[in-house]
Amino acid sequence: MLRKALLTAVAAVLGATAASPASAATGLDWGPCPAGAFPVPDLQCTTMKVPLDYGDPDGRAIDIAVSRLPSRHPEKRRGVLFTNPGGPGGEGLDYPQVLKYLKLPQSVLDAYDVIGFDPRGVGRSTPVTCNLTPAQLAIGNLPYANGPADVVKQAGLAKTEARQCRDAATGPMLPHVTTANTARDMDRIRAALGESTLSYLGASYGTYLGAVYTTMFPDRSDRIVLDSNLGPGGYDLTAMRAFARGMEDRFPDFAKFAAAHPEYGLGRTPAEVTAKFHELAARLDRAPVGEVTGSILRGLTFGGLYATDLAPLAADWQALDNGRAPQQPVEFGSAENLFASRFAVICGDSAWPRPVAVYQVNVAVDRVRYPLLGAATANISACAYWAPPKEPPVRITGRGPANVLMVQNERDPGTPLVNARKLRSAFGERARMVTVDQGGHGVYLGPDQCANTAVTDYLATGKRPAHDVHCP
Repeated sequence: MLRKALLTAVAAVLGATAASPASAATGLDWGPCPAGAFPVPDLQCTTMKVPLDYGDPDGRAIDIAVSRLPSRHPEKRRGVLFTNPGGPGGEGLDYPQVLKYLKLPQSVLDAYDVIGFDPRGVGRSTPVTCNLTPAQLAIGNLPYANGPADVVKQAGLAKTEARQCRDAATGPMLPHVTTANTARDMDRIRAALGESTLSYLGASYGTYLGAVYTTMFPDRSDRIVLDSNLGPGGYDLTAMRAFARGMEDRFPDFAKFAAAHPEYGLGRTPAEVTAKFHELAARLDRAPVGEVTGSILRGLTFGGLYATDLAPLAADWQALDNGRAPQQPVEFGSAENLFASRFAVICGDSAWPRPVAVYQVNVAVDRVRYPLLGAATANISACAYWAPPKEPPVRITGRGPANVLMVQNERDPGTPLVNARKLRSAFGERARMVTVDQGGHGVYLGPDQCANTAVTDYLATGKRPAHDVHCP
């Protein structure tokens, strides 16, 4: 998920700006946006109702919080650009403002009203809860299993989490908090805006949401940009295990960086840095530094590899190696809704194996195949104890207009290239992919101008590469 990195990146350039004029009038009642973690001086916000269950459109309705960054130049305006920063569980209401501070090109800002929203179950939309405790949140998505007994232990914890989600006040919502229903919500928002089509810019999990939308509603899809791509199955078992592959792809960049900077004391060669990782993780499992165990070190490292700048991760390792807390504190108490809605989407989008033995085998295999993280990402989660999905997963195919542009780093830890290629294959001639020879999570508005130009040209002018492109 790109959200935390994006907020950090723009914090230094915030400033007061005048409110944007409204674009074409719609049936929505726009007003000021609620105060939050990110200032939103240019945004307009509203809330609209959608069915909780699209199979019962006249039944219970829930709220979807929507934002709009209007084009200042109606004569240049093409339509609406929906956005999603990733997740699942990530809030997107202020994301258009984040993109503006990240220097979303003026040609794109002129061409669209940029639309953000908190997906169903998230944030200021009707939220879900699992009443997760800080201790449960600390387990996160990466509980490292040192052997079969650890999988059995985690199974007990996962079963408790699933039961809490089911028994919470929002338990009846959970079967309906899925990617397909979020795509249906997007189409309801599109209609409320009075638009016949929508364009889309989605990152990380947002690529799967965009892929699902343009598969379900191909004739209502204009220009679709997918940045840092999940595979065609979304966040299924394959994608979760692929985190370990992504870390193996990206970690050599960090090992090389740390070895080239002896001031961190992490090793003189990439091999020594890799050995330090395993030694430090084992040491923290025996004697944690504050809340940081070996499992949390693995998760902290995995998250640190999302960034282009690897120095903060090296500094955190150095601190932990010397018995000090990392520079970025490990916090769990504010993430309950994020994790609850994440469970709902991941567990509700596809069926997960139920036997504990399946996960024990997967852990044993991936510990050898992906030694840095495999025994964590193959471990069992609450999804093993979730109710069966209400509907089958959306199958991504090549049926529809040739209007998808994918951008992808070669060494992305969160959405590895191997799965992006699977999505590219599923789209067939609908898609073109720009692949960048760099590491980290997130391409557009980053340092690579080759990819930035390709995305901006497509969004602003409709010019899409004739063939797949490699940016060296």
